[in-house]
Amino acid sequence: MNRHLRIPSAGLGLIVGLATVNSVSAADITRVAIPNSNFPISLAVRVPAGAETIYFSGVTPPVAKPDAPKESAEAYGGDTEAQANAAFDRLGGALQSQGLSFADIVSLRVYLVGDPAKGGKLDFAGLQSAYAKYFATPVQPNKPARTTVQVAGLAAPGILVEIEATAAK
Repeated sequence: MNRHLRIPSAGLGLIVGLATVNSVSAADITRVAIPNSNFPISLAVRVPAGAETIYFSGVTPPVAKPDAPKESAEAYGGDTEAQANAAFDRLGGALQSQGLSFADIVSLRVYLVGDPAKGGKLDFAGLQSAYAKYFATPVQPNKPARTTVQVAGLAAPGILVEIEATAAK
């Protein structure tokens, strides 16, 4: 909450902002469950004023097999599940570098390229298998709001997964 104090200064009004520090804990962030569903995402996540919000750029899997054909899915670890696991691992490192964890994520955008091994179809089950290791678990029960879309391509041919995250603390 900001309060302003008007102090006259040589006939001019001077406004001085006095900011009060709000303390926001993880418990203050509200995760709204999807009604009648046990799907491991939230319908919505409410972040209170005063929380710090951190936006992470899209994370892709690193090159896992440098000897594989350069523009192949194999070069980046293989199928959607393997690439999603690698991308989540990279995201975990980015979170840790900012003093955060997967529990602090409030929103995810996941971009998937259709898997050539599956006739160009999106491998949602492969994504879910990787996702389930990081969210809605007994160790880390928080569920972010999430959008998953299929795209024609990503930054490099062969990459099947890119994950963009927003965290709040």
